Amino acid sequence: MLSQTEIEKIDQAAKDLLENPGVRIEDEEIVKKLLQCGAQSGPESMVVRFPPGMVKEYLSLAPQRFFLADRRGNKREVTSETESSFWTGAALFYLDQEGHRFIHQKDLADFSRIIEALPNVEAIVGTSIEDTPPMHRDFVGFRIMAQNTRKHLRPLSFTPRGGEAMIEMGKVLSGEKGLRENPIFSVGFTAHGPLRWTSLALGVFKATTGHGIPATINGEPMAGASSPVTLAGTTAVGTAEILSGIIINQVLEPGRPCFFNLGFAHVMDMRSAFPVTGGPENALLAVAGAELARYYRIPSASWMCSDSLLYDGQNALEKMLGALTHAQARVSVIWGVGSMESEKTISPVQAVIDHEIIGMVKKYLSGFRVDDSSLALEEIRRVGITGEFLSSDHTLAHFRGAFFEPKILIRAQRSTASENESLIRRAEKAVERLLASDREPLLEEGVERELMKIEKKYSE
Repeated sequence: MLSQTEIEKIDQAAKDLLENPGVRIEDEEIVKKLLQCGAQSGPESMVVRFPPGMVKEYLSLAPQRFFLADRRGNKREVTSETESSFWTGAALFYLDQEGHRFIHQKDLADFSRIIEALPNVEAIVGTSIEDTPPMHRDFVGFRIMAQNTRKHLRPLSFTPRGGEAMIEMGKVLSGEKGLRENPIFSVGFTAHGPLRWTSLALGVFKATTGHGIPATINGEPMAGASSPVTLAGTTAVGTAEILSGIIINQVLEPGRPCFFNLGFAHVMDMRSAFPVTGGPENALLAVAGAELARYYRIPSASWMCSDSLLYDGQNALEKMLGALTHAQARVSVIWGVGSMESEKTISPVQAVIDHEIIGMVKKYLSGFRVDDSSLALEEIRRVGITGEFLSSDHTLAHFRGAFFEPKILIRAQRSTASENESLIRRAEKAVERLLASDREPLLEEGVERELMKIEKKYSE
């Protein structure tokens, strides 16, 4: 989407911002470390300026490739060039057949069970949990997710102490391999822009360093509100925030894996003051983020979402636009499976629908093979003019995997379909079936006991 010249202009603008006016760093210990590593004091207290030489030196420490692990024994290499991995998203609310409500522990457990059964989704993101004290929601949510899925875990961080608790839990879950060799979870935080890292974000970065835990560094500017209304200006501000966050993490832990995440950027609807998450501008910003990340040779991240409150046409077109454009741009990690209502709500029904969308996108992006076997010239000649291929041996040999095979899309004649049949009802039935099915515990008794022990210690 961006030309090389445009990428270089954005890069230079971001680096100019890092040097003047700089970035507010609300942690005295980190400010001191940055100044020792070549940063300069800004015009105000806690404002730090990053000279070009320092930016180049510390960006070079961020790994160009690293691995993410799950508890099934899988490892996925992540680079700025690899195909996209789809994750869920954070939220405050839950929507299912019972209605819309705050998320509770049981909801997060049920949602995790659904995600465990969806092969196109590779990681689950933590949420707020209303029936848990705010200071404990990160590590309690971590434990709940670990009990109900073996996929990569991306918990939310509510406090630095919660980060410490999750490291202890992660060590138990990763076993003898250790977190550096077996990174079964990752963390991250967002800059509160423009050009500012809060003490909470910096505290979480500090609390989770030293173990090789991948960190998502989020610039989340909102065009027209916390960044210029122009997308170019928004991209420059977000890039400066992300680069400063990566530098901070490399100062704290040289070589720490980081995601360059401009794909959480928003725009402000100037008529309604509404933060848009499903518009074409969100796709443009995500694609720009992927291209900038490749320029820096760092993996990227984004979030595909819809502003719709329902499972409706708006929802479908916005989710498909996000999934296709982000994946086509090769964003490394795409959040948002199950996400709706402008990132405020998650839904297991939406997750099942999104799983179908991802399957279609992956099939489209995989293209098709062109060789002697697939061209089938001899078979075409054998069948001849006005012949048919349904009974052909070539069809029998090649039809499996040739076409996308939907799980919940409707492909039926009106005369044979049920009057109540719909994509939404099929997705609801899939959720009901998955939650009703028996399953074996995903944690050994000793591991679960250790997690509860850690949870109790940090809750007290």
